[in-house]
Amino acid sequence: VQLQASGGGLVQTGGSLRLSCAASGSIFSGAIMGWYRQAPGKQRELVARMASGGSTDYGDSVKGRFTISRDNAKNMVYLQMNSLKPEDTAVYYCTLGQIGNDYWGQGTLVTVSS
Repeated sequence: VQLQASGGGLVQTGGSLRLSCAASGSIFSGAIMGWYRQAPGKQRELVARMASGGSTDYGDSVKGRFTISRDNAKNMVYLQMNSLKPEDTAVYYCTLGQIGNDYWGQGTLVTVSS
């Protein structure tokens, strides 16, 4: 399984960005796809994840601002980020979990300027 994330960049406080991630390889129907992030000097944390059936789970710091979605037919997952804050600055990683295995993309940098 390979994951390719895109859409990161520099944005001002209050702005929006949309991240995309394309998964390729042997993707099973029950795969959970999502996003984690890691800010400088901090541990990696959950941003959002979504099961194939549509159930979602969000990190507390992004609830109400970020929305995860996916296209199962295309093996894509998206993260719409609104009302961005400087503390959202981090490398965002696309993830996929299936059959006891976790896969990670290369990360895409999001920088929010104050």
